[in-house]
Amino acid sequence: MQYMLLINFPVDEDLHATPEAWTAYTTALVESGAMVSGAGLQGGETATTVRVREGETLVTDGPFAESKELLGGYYVIDVPDLDAALGWAARMPNIETGSVEVRPVMVSNAAPVASL
Repeated sequence: MQYMLLINFPVDEDLHATPEAWTAYTTALVESGAMVSGAGLQGGETATTVRVREGETLVTDGPFAESKELLGGYYVIDVPDLDAALGWAARMPNIETGSVEVRPVMVSNAAPVASL
């Protein structure tokens, strides 16, 4: 089953792990066969949020909500169950200063979106 690991870190801090720690973590995921995909995200100041309310499109700079943590990146992993996903989350290099949200990926029977 696929799970998304959403990497959060405190707004006033960076990911609190060295590039080597992130590389070692990613390598462990790849070598275990669990890695599906993943990427880091640029800072929250680069985000743009879009909402449509009552037919009007509203575009604002920044993340979607005031928060003490920002989304810093993600991994999609394929593991047998939630316990395995939680185990990988607990090994995340930023886990002692940030948090990792673990969510199952929805299965869709829809055809993949064609390239534009």
